Amino acid sequence: MGKDVKTIRRADALRQMEVREDQFGHRVLFSIQFYNNRGEVVSMSHAYTCGLKVSLKDNRLRGLQQTDAAGNKIGHVVPLSIDNIRMFNNQKVVL
Repeated sequence: MGKDVKTIRRADALRQMEVREDQFGHRVLFSIQFYNNRGEVVSMSHAYTCGLKVSLKDNRLRGLQQTDAAGNKIGHVVPLSIDNIRMFNNQKVVL
């Protein structure tokens, strides 16, 4: 990553992830990169947040659903630790 890579604060990225629909009622998609439990980088070019069956606030987790470019679901909901977010919408996530 060069010096021209923009950054975003984690709190701002999390706020943007919580926006579920735009003013027209369409689902808001974003791109994200994060580290999984094995330390591997996972990239999702189109995803949105959804619920998990755990306390998201207490466990510092968010649920991610990957989609194709048209917004159709791919795979299953993936739990994401907010501490493992690497990139959000092509911006490096910083504390």
